Amino acid sequence: MISHKLSVAPMLDWTDRHCRYFYRQMSKRTVMYTEMVTTGAILFGKGDYLGFNDEEHPVVLQLGGSDSQAMAECAKRAADLGYDEININVGCPSDRVQNGRFGACLMAEPALVGECVNEMKAVVDIPITVKSRIGIDDQDSYEFLHRFIDTVKQAGCEHFIVHARKAWLSGLSPKQNRDIPPLDYNRVYQVKQDFADLEVSINGGITTLEQANEHLQHIDGVMIGREIYQNPYMLALADNTLWGDSNKIISREEVLACMVAYTNRHIEQGGKANHVTRHMLGLCNGLPGAKQFRRYLSENAHLPGTRGEVLNQAYQLVAEKL
Repeated sequence: MISHKLSVAPMLDWTDRHCRYFYRQMSKRTVMYTEMVTTGAILFGKGDYLGFNDEEHPVVLQLGGSDSQAMAECAKRAADLGYDEININVGCPSDRVQNGRFGACLMAEPALVGECVNEMKAVVDIPITVKSRIGIDDQDSYEFLHRFIDTVKQAGCEHFIVHARKAWLSGLSPKQNRDIPPLDYNRVYQVKQDFADLEVSINGGITTLEQANEHLQHIDGVMIGREIYQNPYMLALADNTLWGDSNKIISREEVLACMVAYTNRHIEQGGKANHVTRHMLGLCNGLPGAKQFRRYLSENAHLPGTRGEVLNQAYQLVAEKL
């Protein structure tokens, strides 16, 4: 059974397999989510949309779609590959997602979401979870959210991750939808009170592990996205702070040693250094020389012939100031 006390949010263009491997070096317990992958990409695309490193476990595939048969087929493929869970995206507000009839607009169709959950559970043994908002447009009453959760629960979903903002499906960009609609944490707490048998995680505006611990007094799990991407080293403290582990906290130097080796393996397989290093720009944030670290990687990691040692070269600009 996975503990969802802390998870890293699915972030498009960010939480790819290299990013997740990097995060895993700092926290063994935090749950990793893929970027949202659509059923169309998995079933008809030419890329390796489901690849991941064995070290990433526990790792969750976030799936975008609304055709229950396609969702079930993708779930089966993911389970066969070894994913620990599959999460249905019912929270993304972008136009592109709405046109594909998935994301936040599905909150208005709880029976359809329930059908997807039901069909997916019929073909896999791993948990099927749902990530939603607290409402959409003018459908933002607690009764609306309660009805959505209740309907999808009846189909067999036992874990809901709720972004504590509603989504405006028109008039706001996805970026604005992450900041402008006000946060309402109490509404998510109310879901947990009303559905005590469900696992409920909260997402939105959480920036510290201390805040996460406060939320955990009311609900089961906390999901953090952008703050971890911008300040990834906070993950090094997560296992001790949230789970009470007494493990030695990994140093930035030890993280870098792991990632130099990983980057070089990626290069030997035909990749480029900056595929990995682009996710590591925030590793030294808060330290003297952090700006120089970011700049050095940004200016050098993409150059032909660059190897993982570029990370050590960048870190020297920090180390000489410590």
